[in-house]
Amino acid sequence: MELLIQTRAYDDADVIRLVEQVQQEYVVRYGGPDEAVVELAEFEPPHGLFLVGLADGEPAATGGWRRIENGVVEIKRMYVVPHARGHGFARRLLAELETSAAASGATRAVLNTGNQQPEAIALYESCGYLRVPAFGHYACQPGALFYGKELG
Repeated sequence: MELLIQTRAYDDADVIRLVEQVQQEYVVRYGGPDEAVVELAEFEPPHGLFLVGLADGEPAATGGWRRIENGVVEIKRMYVVPHARGHGFARRLLAELETSAAASGATRAVLNTGNQQPEAIALYESCGYLRVPAFGHYACQPGALFYGKELG
């Protein structure tokens, strides 16, 4: 299965469907959707970017970054549809997000995930992300995990 990565607006129909799916994943794993506020404009260049990965022409993966302070971006909404997992799509998408963020001037990427997402934890740690102090909406939430990585 090949993955074609495209830049999309956060209000693109495919993005909306994939974000709805990731929210349902959060409901299953945590009992509710992600409550962190995400604004459309945050993912518009040059202050952000949102990507969709197409596998065999169908939307299969998504993720974006938004600038949260000078030189620092936050990775958000990383997701791969269930039938497309195990093909390295999340790793490829994450690498593209890091590359594009660095090209925009970012020197560091941060993200948060939760203790009920062992696949995400394994991905981020294997890609060089290290635990960092809590930040943002879930800073005081039990089970929330925070990671960061210096960008090349």
